[in-house]
Amino acid sequence: MPKPRRNTLLASAVFPFKKCKAVPHQFVLDAIAPLSPYTRPMFGCLGIYVKDKIVLILRDKPESTADNGAWLATTEEHHESLRREFPNMRSIQVLGKPVTGWQVLPVDAPDFEQAALRACELVLAGDPRIGKVPGSRRPAKKTPRSSGPKARSAAKRRTSS
Repeated sequence: MPKPRRNTLLASAVFPFKKCKAVPHQFVLDAIAPLSPYTRPMFGCLGIYVKDKIVLILRDKPESTADNGAWLATTEEHHESLRREFPNMRSIQVLGKPVTGWQVLPVDAPDFEQAALRACELVLAGDPRIGKVPGSRRPAKKTPRSSGPKARSAAKRRTSS
């Protein structure tokens, strides 16, 4: 008995698969692989986490190249010491603030790959200057409705008491 053939055209219409984007700057992920990092899409980029900390974001957007590269999750207090190690590091521009906790090793810098690999070495060594524990995600608060018959009658009761 012949094996039934799968109708791939029908299957793709019923179960459309989203194409996976290529990992930008894959060598960074390879370099910190011993820490078993995991990734999450963020802002159209790729967030890299080690245990409970976000350590890096990898960005490669052809339509907006200003902040492409490797973003370091850090705080303002560490900028000066990190800038000594990464002279081309700067605050990302997409947030519209002059100084942010996120610093970028720009892909167009002549030392990008070397700097990104050095950042990976710092992550591997557990350098406290790189990495942040993200804030907890709280469910959105439901706001009470201020209009409608129930809200109006509740407002009348409050004012009449």
